[in-house]
Amino acid sequence: MNSFNARSELKVQNRTYEIYNPAAVPNGAALPRSKKILLENLLRFEDGAEVSKDDIQAVLDYKDGHKDGAAPEIAYRPARVLMQDFTGVPVVADLAVMRDTMRHFDKDPSKINPLQPVDLVIDHSVQVDTSANAGAYDLNTGLEYKRNKERYTFLKWAQKSFSNFNVVPPGSGIVHQVNIEHLARLVFTKELDKGGVTQAYPDTLVGTDSHTTMINGIGVLGWGVGGIEAEASMLGQSISMLIPKVVSMKLTGSLEPGVMATDLVLTIVELLRAHGVVGKFVEFQGDGVKHLTVGDRATIANMAPEYGATCGFFPVDEQTINYMRLTARSDDHIALIEKYAQETGLWLDDSTLEYDEHLELDLGSVQSCLAGPKRPQDRVLLKDVPASYEKETNGTLNDTGSDTGNKLSDGAVVIAAITSCTNTSNPSVMLAAGLLARNAAERGLKVKPWVKTSLAPGSRVVTRYLEDAGLMEPLQSLGFHVVGYGCTTCIGNSGPLDENISQTIEKDDIIASAVLSGNRNFEGRIHPLVRLNYLASPPLVIAYALAGHIQKDLVNAPIGEDDKGQAVYLKDIWPDSKTINELESRLSREQFSKEYATIYDGDENWRALDSNDSELCDWSEESTYVVAPPYFDGMGKTPTDAKPIKGARALAMLGDSITTDHISPAGAIAKDSPAGLFLNERGVSQDEFNSYGSRRGNHEVMMRGTFANIRLQNLLAANERKGGWTTHIPTGEEMTIYDAAQQYKTDDTPVIVIAGKEYGSGSSRDWAAKGPMLLGVRAIIAESYERIHRSNLVGMGILPLQFMDGDSAKSLGLDGREIYDFDTGANGKMPSAVKVTATDDSGNTKTFEAKVRIDTPVEHDYFRHGGILPFVMRGFLQ
Repeated sequence: MNSFNARSELKVQNRTYEIYNPAAVPNGAALPRSKKILLENLLRFEDGAEVSKDDIQAVLDYKDGHKDGAAPEIAYRPARVLMQDFTGVPVVADLAVMRDTMRHFDKDPSKINPLQPVDLVIDHSVQVDTSANAGAYDLNTGLEYKRNKERYTFLKWAQKSFSNFNVVPPGSGIVHQVNIEHLARLVFTKELDKGGVTQAYPDTLVGTDSHTTMINGIGVLGWGVGGIEAEASMLGQSISMLIPKVVSMKLTGSLEPGVMATDLVLTIVELLRAHGVVGKFVEFQGDGVKHLTVGDRATIANMAPEYGATCGFFPVDEQTINYMRLTARSDDHIALIEKYAQETGLWLDDSTLEYDEHLELDLGSVQSCLAGPKRPQDRVLLKDVPASYEKETNGTLNDTGSDTGNKLSDGAVVIAAITSCTNTSNPSVMLAAGLLARNAAERGLKVKPWVKTSLAPGSRVVTRYLEDAGLMEPLQSLGFHVVGYGCTTCIGNSGPLDENISQTIEKDDIIASAVLSGNRNFEGRIHPLVRLNYLASPPLVIAYALAGHIQKDLVNAPIGEDDKGQAVYLKDIWPDSKTINELESRLSREQFSKEYATIYDGDENWRALDSNDSELCDWSEESTYVVAPPYFDGMGKTPTDAKPIKGARALAMLGDSITTDHISPAGAIAKDSPAGLFLNERGVSQDEFNSYGSRRGNHEVMMRGTFANIRLQNLLAANERKGGWTTHIPTGEEMTIYDAAQQYKTDDTPVIVIAGKEYGSGSSRDWAAKGPMLLGVRAIIAESYERIHRSNLVGMGILPLQFMDGDSAKSLGLDGREIYDFDTGANGKMPSAVKVTATDDSGNTKTFEAKVRIDTPVEHDYFRHGGILPFVMRGFLQ
């Protein structure tokens, strides 16, 4: 359909493309550029049903205050999906078992493939087991393959077996940096079935990692989602989203010499967190944007999750075009990008656009800073870091932070890591680190012996341009050897500290610190023995490695002494902007084209993996990492009416603000937990448990870790015991939530969960819906839901019910020990509300109504089929 006459032709270098032009629609030209991309998406997919004329008009009309501020919901279809290995393995396992199901129904398994292009970059599993030596990369890589052989063999099979699916092997780079340097198209093209017409449209994506937003730095709209939304998009389904408010972030002026892009992004994080941009798009504009390199823009866009926005979007301009040329995109495609962006209103110009909110920042006001010691929005000026540390420790430091030889004291920097795509994607800050290392080495400065140093470049191109600039050798002389190409320290893969250091920290209760060039520094994330963590630019990471203590004043005090005993200050070795810019200008197209020419080949470890070429996965019965999921067990070709829920028991009764972190398995697997006992029974020793993240491809492990968070407060647990505990109501026996769920299954008793307000808040985690479904949870009754988690519950066939306004479990006198009965619809139709009857042990009943929170026609289809996966599977069977 073409209700707004948006379809037109675009001619570029003797080729003609069909486009849907958002700028040609009445009022479309005045929309923010990021919202124009949403508008184009609806114009292109208008079908009168899932995308109606009214939906398109809603995007054109929606402003702050429209419909009392309640944003309309739209069906959005990104062009591609991006994954990393932690979140990608279970998605691929679902695809693989869909092929098994096709064979079960005597259909062609090879028909099961992603319907949208999917890229999976393996980058989340490498750990810094060793560092500061020439063999660090090889040793860390060898251990990575040893730990993850099963997962990697599975992904290599998928790489060969599925079409529309690409795997970037380990040791290539961080997913978001590979995305911006190589995978991004900016403009997609597709051959249509009608007479050889080629359609051009924006490159858009969702990714199974929150920092997918880095791609916004080059004008590509994308953000992080949970695995269920990613699977929906991958299998051709739309993603339901609210029309966002768009905040204008006007940048003026330019950065002062010596100020890094990291300083700028930490300033922006603090500013936007204070303003409040959760659920909103932030769009950067103004003359200041022109003074930021693409690397600077990517740094800012990357940290959108830290400032709370859905995305941090930069428009396309000459800088973008030059970057695409530098990174070895084809000349023909670059010409298309430039013409398409100019024609559709996505190009940076002086147009006056209509934003919902306005902010402004003078780049010249930005100063050198860090963020910490526990949150990325807590910015601290460099000169104030010692005071911030002392405030955090209440002035109880047992040492002044002076140079104390080999003595470990409070404030000791025990980890200094150049890591994370946030900064390694930016050549200016990486070159600055190399120059500072060279200047420090020339003065004879040494890293303190208690500091674990590491360098994890975001792509192999970084190593190449550092080597070409002669900066790798001075970095190595200070212990910053390449330890791997992956996320490492930023996601907690910092590896072990030296045993003597660990023992001293524990024995003397040392308040140790870390400095890293990452994006997250939450307590306990970087290393369990390191209490306080600071985010900093790569050159400051090296500076603190040299200083050895976080409370050393790097502005006014010497950072150390040279080999002649003379004091050396940070300003003495800080690189000048002219040299950085000159080295950055030497980056060449050849550096990128050579490194990315063989990106999918992998190293000898990858090539040595023995994976078959069959269209069906050869599931190993011995595997404890990848197991065929049960989502299609017993599934028929057509859906049956959902059965009423009769005689249900509450598995858990929870309070307000239960997050997906409370529900979804995460972190280390405890020895005596249901998951730990399961692994131990299969001959896996505790030192080989690995993490829940690494075992996401094994539903048996994951379901045992569901509702197992040590901070979960289940009101059905005896004596207010925290953790994954409950009471099996019929027997009164206290047991783990997993064991209770299995007992209820054995007794053929359906289970539900009762909760308070904001159930499922926090990050979108697919296992927060998958896990409860596998435990047998048929419905949730809560006071309110986080929007995406509610959708995920429906996507896994769990019925989300909501207490009527003013009602709650407490007001209705429910204690969770009742028997619950309610209907779930008939003839494929779901009522807007259901009547719930709760019967206590004495036979007394309470009856109340609950809203059915299945909010769209598509969600009704998903629920009727038992979830999105059976819905899509039956579509393939037909």
